[in-house]
Amino acid sequence: MKALIDTCIIIDALQKREPFWQDALQLFLAAANRRFDGGISAKAVTDIYYLIHRHTHSDADTRKILNMLFTLFDIADTAGIDCKKAILSPLSDYEDAVMTETALRAGFDCIVTRNTKDYRGTTIPVYQPADFLKMIE
Repeated sequence: MKALIDTCIIIDALQKREPFWQDALQLFLAAANRRFDGGISAKAVTDIYYLIHRHTHSDADTRKILNMLFTLFDIADTAGIDCKKAILSPLSDYEDAVMTETALRAGFDCIVTRNTKDYRGTTIPVYQPADFLKMIE
């Protein structure tokens, strides 16, 4: 199973955001144990850097965290065609539409996010972290 992980899940785990961080951490562990092939979008990497740097106030620490993420998750490039296709998407949130198009083009089986309602109308399965974890057990 190949799953594209949404930015919110990564930040939940890294910042221990209640009540979400425990499921997010379990996703990290499942990825580390190769129970699924996880990915994050290249676009998400810059968002993650920004949010973590605001938390750590350290470029060096933030880069170490990103490096750790790169050992757990592949990076899916977001291409210009993803942005163009997202314009025609039925999804109301353009960023989520771009993520969907990236996932589809890059061959992911699903997206894991807390914001499943924002993905209504997409053609790729979308799971909450707890539901995805149950599915891969």
